[in-house]
Amino acid sequence: MKVGFLGLGKMGAAMARRLLAAGYGVTVWNRTAAAAEGLAGDGAVVAGTAAEAVRGADVVISMLFDDAAHEAVMLGENGPPGVLAAMEAGALHLACSTISVALSERLAAEHALRGQMYVAAPVFGRPNVAAEGRLWIVAAGAAEAVERARPVLEALSRGISVVGEKPAQAHAVKLAGNFMITMMIQGMSEAVVFGEAAGIEAGLLLETVNSALFQSPFYAAYGKVLLDPPAVPGATVGLGEKDLRLFLEAARGNGLQLAVAERMEGRFEEAIAAGLGGAD
Repeated sequence: MKVGFLGLGKMGAAMARRLLAAGYGVTVWNRTAAAAEGLAGDGAVVAGTAAEAVRGADVVISMLFDDAAHEAVMLGENGPPGVLAAMEAGALHLACSTISVALSERLAAEHALRGQMYVAAPVFGRPNVAAEGRLWIVAAGAAEAVERARPVLEALSRGISVVGEKPAQAHAVKLAGNFMITMMIQGMSEAVVFGEAAGIEAGLLLETVNSALFQSPFYAAYGKVLLDPPAVPGATVGLGEKDLRLFLEAARGNGLQLAVAERMEGRFEEAIAAGLGGAD
């Protein structure tokens, strides 16, 4: 099975390496060419353009940054023809990035017009988890397309949740999950500030509460990041703001008012205004 892989940021590069290690033939492309060249030593074929990367591919994986990148690369907006025009009929697109529900719906319609298969497959996990092949993948799409995607997704993950036959449902789950992570971080942060004011060491507070109440690996892992931020961010405040914005856009599109999420929107704006947009 030939794979065309688009987008080689921290997550994308780790995922592409997992596929190479699993024996897939992988052709890679990235807008910043140096990132793609770094995978050549792992056995990847480096393409000069996104269209070149997907020609003849059985599966195309997009791990691009945001909606605008997908619109430019996949749909060819404001530039050369998009990747969809270069994909063959019957080829499968796995959209693994966190994108808006509206764009996921649009991609489904565009693929259907071309006789191509489309599975939304956003991933939960930070870059170190991707490098270990332990992502959790949320998948949605036609049953035939999901089954065809399964071997590739299994090479990247420790588990797959199939949440529906409409691809956009997977991106809705991803946005909901990222919102829950945001609220977990905010809750831990406020608890730590409260505890320190009472003279309680932050690590002890988080370990005690997690042991008593949650027993959650996520609480433990994000607690460590909170107490000892990595030198190289795994996910930035700016990325979190983007995900929360997409969550609220989808909610408002369904006529929902989500009071806590709307309050968090302001907190992100304050953090970015304070110069923390690039921080973990």
